[in-house]
Formats: sequence, structure tokens, C-alpha cells
Amino acid sequence: MNYQIHDILTLKKKHVCGSFDWAVLRTGAEIKLKCSGCGREIMILKKDLDRRIVNITKSEKEEKPIE
Repeated sequence: MNYQIHDILTLKKKHVCGSFDWAVLRTGAEIKLKCSGCGREIMILKKDLDRRIVNITKSEKEEKPIE
């Protein structure tokens, strides 16, 4: 799966705060996520994250090149 920064991922299990949604902050072999409910940030391996995802909501933000 391909993840872009600012995408919202819905996972199978909810976080302790009760939220299922996480925002992607960094991509690579490890993905950095931020909980949409409480703001907690975690790092998770891409292969582990691929198994836990239910839905991906693509971000509306598009990074514009610096002119």
C-alpha cells in the first residue's frame, strides 16, 4: 500500500482514547502516525501497518513546489 503524508488511516482496533483514525506524519520503512483523538505519536513498521488498515482517506492537501 502507498501512504502519503496527511492521509488519514482507519485501523481495525481503537486507540486507548477511543479513536480509530490516525494521520500519517512520515513515510518510509517505518511510518510515523499521530492519533486523531489524543495526539499521541507512534512509529510502526510498514508491513505491520498494512495488516491493520481498514480504510485510507486521501488528504485534500497538495504540497506545492517552492517557486
